[in-house]
Amino acid sequence: MMSGLAATRYPNNRAYHPVSPSFAMTAHLSRITRTQSGFTLIELIVVIVILGILAATALPRFADLGSDARRATVRAASGALATTSATAHGKALVAGSLTADVDMDGTTVAMVNGYPSSAATTATAAGLSSDDWTITVNGRDLHVSPNGAPNAANCRATYSEAVSNAGVLTPAAVAVVDTGC
Repeated sequence: MMSGLAATRYPNNRAYHPVSPSFAMTAHLSRITRTQSGFTLIELIVVIVILGILAATALPRFADLGSDARRATVRAASGALATTSATAHGKALVAGSLTADVDMDGTTVAMVNGYPSSAATTATAAGLSSDDWTITVNGRDLHVSPNGAPNAANCRATYSEAVSNAGVLTPAAVAVVDTGC
């Protein structure tokens, strides 16, 4: 028995409660009928802080979309040049002449050793126009870089024409440099 407090013994419960039955029942009913709705202020602040942390970690990935777009554009130009080279090479093989010019959808492409030359018409046949691209020819190399690239020498696709040296044919190749995009 508890000392100093008036205790009530309930008939079906062996425990003694230091409060009256009416007060205990009222407190119990108020806990049953009251349900929590919504978030507490602390929960809301925690969620906002977590979202802020996630946004701060994701921001650098999306902040420089321009360079990602230029890289993708250079890779697409590389694919267009490689496809044009392979198609023109196939046409030359079918025609039976590795040096005759090939018509690529209305663009005449000069052939060297069975592959397109590094002339600007190869870029035109690949669908690359000077409106969007800076096209330069340097010896046996055709350089294509997107207009507005911060460093055109390090943001370009380079088509190298086929070379025959002592009877050994090195086919045309396309290389991509995208470190300066």
